[in-house]
Amino acid sequence: MSRIVVASQLPEVFNSVFAQHVADADIVAVPPGLTAPLPPKAKVLVAAPFRKAGGTLPDQPPPGWPFDVRWVQLVSVGIDFYPPWLFEGPVVTSARGSSAIALAEFALAAILAEAKRLPDIWIDTAERWAPQQLKLVSGSTLGLVGFGAIGEALAPRAQALGIKVLAVRRSDAAIPVPGVERVADLKTLFERSDHVVLAAPATPQTERIVNRDLLLHAKPGLHLINIARGALIDDEALLSALNDGRVARASLDVTHPEPLPEGHPFYGHPRVRLSPHTSVHTPDTRINLATQFAENLARFRTGKPLAGVVDLSRGY
Repeated sequence: MSRIVVASQLPEVFNSVFAQHVADADIVAVPPGLTAPLPPKAKVLVAAPFRKAGGTLPDQPPPGWPFDVRWVQLVSVGIDFYPPWLFEGPVVTSARGSSAIALAEFALAAILAEAKRLPDIWIDTAERWAPQQLKLVSGSTLGLVGFGAIGEALAPRAQALGIKVLAVRRSDAAIPVPGVERVADLKTLFERSDHVVLAAPATPQTERIVNRDLLLHAKPGLHLINIARGALIDDEALLSALNDGRVARASLDVTHPEPLPEGHPFYGHPRVRLSPHTSVHTPDTRINLATQFAENLARFRTGKPLAGVVDLSRGY
């Protein structure tokens, strides 16, 4: 079987891992955004996001699109960073599940950091040598907004620490992790949870679902963790809840836009822990994505249906 040409918009750190997993393919680096012609024999495109959160997307495809491309592999799970026309031609697959463990660990680290007051308890002088009151995570309640691959990775890890896990899920499908309690709506979830993790895609239906009305139902001392998309939160509503104490902490790895403009109130806010969309940047994410791609490439070569085909109605 002849070698296949794969055009990749990803940086070399990804492409080198891809090349190790697909020995019968030539990985050719191309710029992101389809701003330059693709290699003439490229049948597959590995696509990087066309924008950051809050940025603009190209209205029209480049002349000649889709060229010879028959399959587009996204580097992300969500589809909101890509133009609509990308999904109107060749089959598109997402990176669903490739970063689930990295995201689950990040959320769990945020929970532990809040309970143990890290890094605030570190001291650097003898004068500060005084015990501080901490909290247990055991016996607390974690609410998951969305229950996909991230929930499947996070729930058992939280349960192992003695955390009760609740979830709201759009799908009627059963929750696959034993012991996770499904609740009827977001208000119930927020009323009962000590920590809430946002793990839902960005869609018109989820835009600003964390709003003033919902935050009025927050359990006192709520810790809100966002590892999904910044667009899920109404920033003004969250700031109000943080300032009046209804929300004790917000751990935000994503925002809208990205980066936040200089002077945004989240920078330096005493109740906000802000990180630059970095939770997925682990070696296993690259390896998982390359493994998924290699398995799908074998299917592509033999004409079998691809795994992880994007469902536009679900947003991933």
